[in-house]
Amino acid sequence: MTHWAMIIDLTKCVACETCIEVCRQFNKPPPGPSWRKSIVHEMKNNPSEKQLFLTMSCMHCETPTCLEVCPTGATYRRSDGIVDIDLNLCLGCGACVVACPYQARSISKSDIISNEIDVKSKDRIGICTKCNFCLQHIDAGLEKGLKPGIDPEATPRCVRFCLADALYFGDLEDPESEVSRLIQDNKVVCMQEALGTNPSVYYILP
Repeated sequence: MTHWAMIIDLTKCVACETCIEVCRQFNKPPPGPSWRKSIVHEMKNNPSEKQLFLTMSCMHCETPTCLEVCPTGATYRRSDGIVDIDLNLCLGCGACVVACPYQARSISKSDIISNEIDVKSKDRIGICTKCNFCLQHIDAGLEKGLKPGIDPEATPRCVRFCLADALYFGDLEDPESEVSRLIQDNKVVCMQEALGTNPSVYYILP
């Protein structure tokens, strides 16, 4: 079974924030916190690395705490590992925002504008939004026989347009995929592993 995952290579990321701007342009999230964010961490204990640039979005956890607290079932996890929100079921209660340890969710303060990613969404104020790995592009690409992570049209936009080539996407269940190879060949970590959420976003450490 397919399990989509993302690799972020911290040895390459330069905090240019292209991934953030591309996400905004293609997904057109409502005004407010971006679906992706960049954090600059000062490496005070490592003289050779003065700064560490950390990009974050939804971690698409195997055991999502946001799903556990959703009272309407609006938050759900697909069989391919992508965690998404049914905008027509979301009440905007904010329980998932509080439960997410990665601060990857936010409540919209204005209408959700229909766009190329989510043309079927009902415009509503006060619902929760977040990254969904550009799942509509993934699904549309698969229908055309394309391979996400390899074919640009079927790949999340942040990965496709990363100027530093620091983002990778693919199927963890495919041992020949680039994400599987990178995990095998490098020292990788997931954020806040002790929580047991089992994120689908991995980081290659410097």
